[in-house]
Amino acid sequence: MDAPAAPDDRQLAVLSGLGVRPGDAELTAVQFSTAFCGPCRATRARLQQLQRTRPGLVHVHVDAESHLDAVRALDVRVTPTVLWLGRSGAVVARSTGAPSSAELSALVDAHTPVSR
Repeated sequence: MDAPAAPDDRQLAVLSGLGVRPGDAELTAVQFSTAFCGPCRATRARLQQLQRTRPGLVHVHVDAESHLDAVRALDVRVTPTVLWLGRSGAVVARSTGAPSSAELSALVDAHTPVSR
């Protein structure tokens, strides 16, 4: 895997405005969802489950409809969209649509320790 690019100051400012603090964890999953999105609920439940077993993972849920300026600034076009941030705030991955449980687990496993 390539090293993540340096964090973009503009993106960091937008994410900070949403209450995202990437320095608090090895991996921060910022999920953009809408109220009536079934795949969003499934993605949120899986990320919450992963967060309980991965001490280095933080999940932040964002209601896309309530934060349209942030959605535009971060180029979120579908829900769910998950921005995966490393400790520096750099985006290390981006998931759009409904990722499978295996995809979510693989990405989280690559960046966080498993709790025993």
